[in-house]
Amino acid sequence: MKFRQLGSSDLNVSVISLGSWLTFGVGVEADSATACVNRAFELGINFIDTANVYGRGAAETFLGEALAGRKRDSYVLATKVFGQMSDTDQGLSAVQIHKQMDASLARLKTDYVDLYQCHRYDPNTPLEETMQALTEVVKAGKARYIGFSEWSPQNIEDALALTGMEKFVSSQPQYSLLYRRPEAKVIPISAANGISQIVWSPLAQGVLTGKYLPGATPPTDSRASSDSMSGAIQRWMEPQVLEAVQKLKPIAEQAGCSLAQFALAWVLREPNVASAIVGASKPAQLDDNAAAADLVIDPALFAKAEAIAAELPKA
Repeated sequence: MKFRQLGSSDLNVSVISLGSWLTFGVGVEADSATACVNRAFELGINFIDTANVYGRGAAETFLGEALAGRKRDSYVLATKVFGQMSDTDQGLSAVQIHKQMDASLARLKTDYVDLYQCHRYDPNTPLEETMQALTEVVKAGKARYIGFSEWSPQNIEDALALTGMEKFVSSQPQYSLLYRRPEAKVIPISAANGISQIVWSPLAQGVLTGKYLPGATPPTDSRASSDSMSGAIQRWMEPQVLEAVQKLKPIAEQAGCSLAQFALAWVLREPNVASAIVGASKPAQLDDNAAAADLVIDPALFAKAEAIAAELPKA
């Protein structure tokens, strides 16, 4: 496993990280989820990402149990705040940030998280209030660093312009061969300001594994066939997308790796990406994904893949 520094922080995170959206505490049985966590550590993955809203606390509760026997300084733990936790609990107000921080720590059975992220931007709360509350959380020792997910370039620049506040060290955008929007502005702004990317959905919800075939019924044990996990993948299940992905397979074969490994290596070719988050329902998936960390791939093959993806309508 390889490691990269997370922005201007002193955190060194594995370039492949383990996520828990739709899986832990929700779509994957506890025994299988625990096996995935254990295998992640065996593979050298030290970075675990979750959020309070995943299963409305279920993912954090699961991780609190799964990580309980491990030394706290042996892994980097990240969670998020913003999502709706009840009819009255949502957003990035000072009250919510402090309330949800304490609730997350209780579920995770820890005194602090290494990274506390704003899951989305909250247009209903003044930015100064949000940033002040995040600064207070860091000063209280409940979070070591802060980050954001899916903020617009303007949101990011507005936060950077504030003085006397804790600075962001991470951005968590969707980014993959099929979705390159962050390259235009988010990555350049971040790179200039000590902020690294932690990429979610680098495999486009699993479509970039190549296991979904055009016109075929999805495998019964796949995310696309799961009632609890299939919602987010539908945008990538269009025939033209699946056909384009099949064209990528020979390129990955030329590179001497699986398509999933190729797609992850493509994300990691970007210097501003510190880590690519993968979800897993089986330990074997992590074995395949983790191997991407050590790949050295000819940029010409990446260019071929990019040309195929560029023919698709913009997501």
